[in-house]
Order: sequence, then C-alpha cells, then structure tokens
Amino acid sequence: MQGMQHSSASPSALPFRAPSEPPSGTHSAPALLWFRQDLRLADNPALMAIADRPILPVFVLDDAAAGRWAPGGAQRWWLHHSLAALAAALEALGAPLLLVRGRAEIVIPALADAIGATEVLAGRLYEPWARERDRRVAEALADAGRQLRLVTSSLLREPARVMSGSGKPYAVYTPFTKAVVALGEPEAPVPAPDRLHPVAAPPPGESLEDWGLLPRRDWAAAFPEAWTPGEAGAAARLAGFVSGPVQDYAARRNDPGVDGSSRLSPHLHWGELSPRQVWCAVRQAVPGEVAEAWPFLSEVLWREFSYHLLWHRPELPEAPLRARFASFPWDPDAALLQAWQRGRTGYPIVDAGMRQLWRHGWMHNRVRMIAASLLVKHLLQPWQAGADWFWDTLVDADLASNSASWQWVAGSGSDAAPYFRVFNPTLQGEKFDPTGRYVRRFVPELAGLPDKFLHRPWEAPEAVLRDAGLVLGRDYPRPVVEHAEGRHRALAAFAALAALDDDAA
Repeated sequence: MQGMQHSSASPSALPFRAPSEPPSGTHSAPALLWFRQDLRLADNPALMAIADRPILPVFVLDDAAAGRWAPGGAQRWWLHHSLAALAAALEALGAPLLLVRGRAEIVIPALADAIGATEVLAGRLYEPWARERDRRVAEALADAGRQLRLVTSSLLREPARVMSGSGKPYAVYTPFTKAVVALGEPEAPVPAPDRLHPVAAPPPGESLEDWGLLPRRDWAAAFPEAWTPGEAGAAARLAGFVSGPVQDYAARRNDPGVDGSSRLSPHLHWGELSPRQVWCAVRQAVPGEVAEAWPFLSEVLWREFSYHLLWHRPELPEAPLRARFASFPWDPDAALLQAWQRGRTGYPIVDAGMRQLWRHGWMHNRVRMIAASLLVKHLLQPWQAGADWFWDTLVDADLASNSASWQWVAGSGSDAAPYFRVFNPTLQGEKFDPTGRYVRRFVPELAGLPDKFLHRPWEAPEAVLRDAGLVLGRDYPRPVVEHAEGRHRALAAFAALAALDDDAA
C-alpha cells in the first residue's frame, strides 16, 4: 500500500502573511480552528465556540508526529475524500479550509501568528502520540502568549472523568458502562452554523491532490461500492440505519450476509459524525428505556471503553495489558501470516472476511473476531501482526478500538476473552452464514458447493467437488491447520504460559 513522504517546515519557510485585521463588521479576535478527527460542521464544539468570530479552518497532515500510527493505506483513501467534502462544505459557508503539511508544533503557532489569533480550538485526541504532539503545540503557543483550547468532540465522556468509586480507571467493560449510563443522557447535538466569517487574508495552503493520499495503483477501486466519505455520507448512513436496521439489530448484527450492522465506524473515527449524534438518533428511533436500544448502544460504549483503556494504558497498541503475556510462546511464521492476509487459510468464513477487507476496506464485526481468533490461537501469530494488517487495510482503523479488540481476542487485555475460547471457524461459518450468502460473495470459487459442504469443502466427496468445478489445493486451499490441532496448540501455549507463572511464583 502506498506510503507518503514526510516533510516538516520551519517558521521561516512557511508562506504565511503577517497578521490581518478582522473583517469589517466584526470586532472579535480571529481564531484558528484546527480540524483533526472531527471532520464535520454539525455538533462540532470547537467550531461552535468560535462560529461568530473570524476563523481560519486548517487541517495539518503531520505524519512525522504520528510515526508508525500515521494513517494506513485505506485510511488515507478515506481521508482524501473526507477532506474534499469538508472543504466544499466550509467553502459554501464562506470560510475555506486551509491544508498544510508539516510538524504541527511549527505550523499551528505560525498560522496563529499570521492571522493574529490568540487561541487555537480543536477537538481533543486520545492517542499517545497525539497527546504528546498537543503538549508540544500548547507549549509553542504559550511561548507566544497564545492558547490551545481542546474540547470533547469524539467521545461521549472524557476518559479522565469516568472513574470508579475508588478514583481508579475501569478495567472491566460492564462496570464502565454502568458508570457512563449513570451520568445521564448526552446533551442534544447542535446543528451546523448557517454561515462562517473567514479571516480577511488567509495564508496560502496546499492542494489536496498534491498530498498523494490516494493509492498509486487502484486497489481501492471497489471502495465506493460500500462508502461515501464525508459528513453528508455519514448523515445518510445514520439515517438509513435508524430508519430500519437498528430495530432488528440484536437479531441481524451477527449475520455477515445481510446489511444488519450500522457501518458507522469509519464515519465515527474521522469525526464525520459525533457519538452524541449517533446516540441521540438511536434513542429517538428506539424510544423508552435505554435497555430497549442497548444491543446497539452497548457497541457505542465499547468504543468509549476502548478509549478509556487507551487513555489510562497508553501501552495498549503495542504491549499486552496483562504483563504475563509478554512471555507468551508465539510462533511467528511469514507464510501463515500471508495466507491469512490474502484470504487463503482454507476456512471459508475467514477467507471471505479477509477478502471483504481487501475489497471494501472493512470486515463484518463477527467475522473480525473469527479471523482474529484463527490467527492468534490456531496459528499462534502475535496479535500485533494482525493489528498492523488491520491498521493498513481498514477504513475504520482506530488505534483504541483496533488495539483493544485484538487484545480481547488474544486474552491479553484487561477485559479479555477467556483463553480457552477458541472459535471453531467451521461451526462459526455454519452458524452465522448458514446459506453461504457471505462466503459465496467473497470466495466465488466455492459458490458451486452445496450448503452442506460450503464451510467444510475438504469433506466434500470428489463428485461434489467436480460438479462445483473445484479442485482443492488448486482452486482453493485446504486448511492451513486442522481445527483440532490448532485448538490443541493454542491451549498448550496457554498452559505453557501458566507454567511460567508458576515457576516465577
């Protein structure tokens, strides 16, 4: 997947003009509006705080600060289209979006100086690298007598404010959700302003096309089949979900062959929707007690819990939260990892998911769990390897949710699946894709198999394979490991880890 050259800028190199006077008819000092993962105009607290003042909206592409957590290939595709949509919306309201590439601690203070802004408004971010970058930006602004003001924009509640009775962060999902619900319903979302006031002489910026966010070879050609990035696309997706699928969410959410999930995750990651907008729309669609809409609202709170973990445990993306898992006997194997990445494991439900991921930059949540379990348990590949692949290929790749989910499956998270829970990918496929609608779509070489053998083609008689035009080992692989063998290896590895704990004691 496409990479991108990093660049930085020094204050003297930035082509920013000297401070300008506020437009006639306004008397407030200009402000800098720094868009990050809140690429929307409605229910944007940072925007609403300065909507009546001259503003300069800016997005800074700062890959150097993000390091290995710079957006992956699929995220870059989404970011390109989301920024294009945001720029058009801001242009229509009268305040064009400025695009600048470079180190934020240099770019943001220089821009604030150029327009005479005393403060910079932005939605708070929670990733460790972003927190460190905000610290540097705040210090640079303070040195010039300016302020970085961060507001809650991408979560329902600040992680630092949801604490247990003993004043400690939560490590288990259920008590965390009870604490959040006890805080009451979120406030109603705020609509977008009707117009904005631009600064009189905005500095020149860069072209979105020059950033090269789109892939050089069009592996993302099918993405538009599934996605419409941008605030309008997000609103349409939410409206479609609450008008129908949310009512049957509990029954349909685990069926990958139907459109039963919300598919709001990439819109939430990039902030084209706020979680408050989602929560309130669902509550209106499913009125009554919170419990009535809980099947879906609980998923919103899983996202909140993931950010809670990331805020309090910044090692979450790279190190196991349960320290003993640092000694887990992984068995890295490049060939096995590649078979999994390419959807060639021999387990149809897993391969369908991995191919859906490559085709649309997204995978159904139930299938994500099955595919992840196969990788870390049957194949004993480090969970970080799976998380890295998802980071590069998911349009909704989110450091908090991705990391917490992989640690949950691996058993190394603070609130993780029990070690003995090893999904049987064959039974999972038969249970959640019984008619094979999902597998036949994404693994078309198996389409001719009858339902009985679709999820276990290695058991099909030769005559059935021949009628389906299928030769195992040529058209479709046999399983890279038998389920019983893989489960035995996984349980043995966990037993070895327990033995190490006993020896240490």
